[in-house]
Amino acid sequence: MRILLVGAGGVGDAIAKIAARRSFYELIVVSDYDEGRAKRTVDWVRARHGDDVASRFTTAQIDASDPDRVAAVAREHGATHVMNAVEPKFVTSIFAGALAAGADYLDMAMSLSEPHPTDPYAETGVKLGDDQFAQASDWQQAGRLALVGIGVEPGLSDVFARYAADHLFSEIDELGTRDGANLVVRDEEGNEIFAPSFSIWTTIEECLNPPVIWEEDKGWYTTPPFSEPETFDFPAGIGPVECVNVEHEEVLLMPRWVDAKRVTFKYGLGDEFINVLKTLHLLGLDSTTPLRVRSANGPAEVAPRDVVAAALPDPASIGPRMTGKTCAGLWVTGTGKDGNPREVYLYHVSDNEWTMAEYEAQCVVWQTALNPVVALELLSDGTWQGTGVLGPEAFDAVPFLELMKKPEAEGGYGQEWHLEERTPK
Repeated sequence: MRILLVGAGGVGDAIAKIAARRSFYELIVVSDYDEGRAKRTVDWVRARHGDDVASRFTTAQIDASDPDRVAAVAREHGATHVMNAVEPKFVTSIFAGALAAGADYLDMAMSLSEPHPTDPYAETGVKLGDDQFAQASDWQQAGRLALVGIGVEPGLSDVFARYAADHLFSEIDELGTRDGANLVVRDEEGNEIFAPSFSIWTTIEECLNPPVIWEEDKGWYTTPPFSEPETFDFPAGIGPVECVNVEHEEVLLMPRWVDAKRVTFKYGLGDEFINVLKTLHLLGLDSTTPLRVRSANGPAEVAPRDVVAAALPDPASIGPRMTGKTCAGLWVTGTGKDGNPREVYLYHVSDNEWTMAEYEAQCVVWQTALNPVVALELLSDGTWQGTGVLGPEAFDAVPFLELMKKPEAEGGYGQEWHLEERTPK
C-alpha cells in the first residue's frame, strides 16, 4: 500500500504520527499546499522513530483544489490510496483526482451540502455526500473503492451503528450520534479563551447549515440550526452536556446500510459557542463568497469565513494549552436480541493529556485521525474489501473494533471502546 496523504494540518499530521507506529504500508507521501508543513510532520516522525521509519515517508507540494494536480502527485508516487485530510470544500477535487489516478480514496468529511432554495428548514437541498454518491457507478466500473466518512464522527460512530445492528439489536428505534467534551483552552496567563478544537471553517459549515434528520416514514428532512436541545450524560467524568441538532454525515450514511426508525446527530456545543456562531452568521462572517476588500497591497478578494479561520488559533497548535477529554459515541435504542427494550451508548474517549504526551497532537484531531489509519490497515490486508462509494456501515464492524481495542504489544492500537447499558425510557 502506497498512501498519498493530502493535508498536513492537525488531522493529517496526527494520521502520519499514528501510522508511523504501524508497518502495513510501503510509503506515505505527506502532501500540503505548504510543503513546509508536510516536512515538519516527517521531521517529527524521524525525531521520534528514527531514520528507518522515516524512510517510509516523503513529502510533496499539492494544490487540493486542482484534481489534475492531485492525480499527478498520486501517479508520480504510485499511490494506491489517496487519504483526504483537508477541509470538505476540497472533497470534490481530491475525489476526482484519486479516481483519475486509479487509486482508492478515503475521507473523513463528505462533499458539501446546499440548503433548499425556498424551504431550507424543512426540506433538504443538495445533501452531504450527494455529489459523491452520484458518481458511485464510475467507481464501481473502475473497480475502485471510495470509503467516505471514516473519521471519528462520521466514522467510528458508523462502525458502532453496524455493530449495534448486527450484534446488539433485533430492531432499532434510533441511532443517535452524541458528541460531548469538557475541554478547556487557556492563554499564557491561564485565562480561558475561545479556541475551537477543530477547524472553524468546518464547524461553521456543520453548525449553521440546516441539520438533517432521517425517519423511516419521512426520509430525510431538515430543522433550524441548534434545534431540539437535550441534556445528554457523557461518561468518563464529562457529565451532562446540552446537545443540539447539527448537520452531519452520519444521518446521510447510516440509513443507507442500517435499518433504523430514526437517525440523528447532536453535538454538545455550549452556549458560548452557539452565541459566537449566531453572531458570525448575523454579521455575514460565515460566508464563503469572496468580498473585495482594501489592503496595504491594494484591493483583494477574500472570503469572510477564511478570515475568521485565519484569526483564530490553529487547532493543531492549541494542544499544550488544552485540558480535558472528548467523547464520541452512538446512543442506540430499540429492541435487544432477547426481545426486551434496550438502550446503549457505544463510545470512545480521547484524553488530551495522553494524546499530547504520546503523539504531540491534541485529542480532538488525534481521535479523528485514529480511525482512517485503522481502516487503511484493514484494507491493506483485505479484511475490508469493496468497490464503489461506500460508508463504514458497509463493512463488518468486528475486525475494526477488535484491531482498535487490541493492545499495541499484541499488534493492535490499544484504544478501548466501551458499551454502556442505559435504562430504557
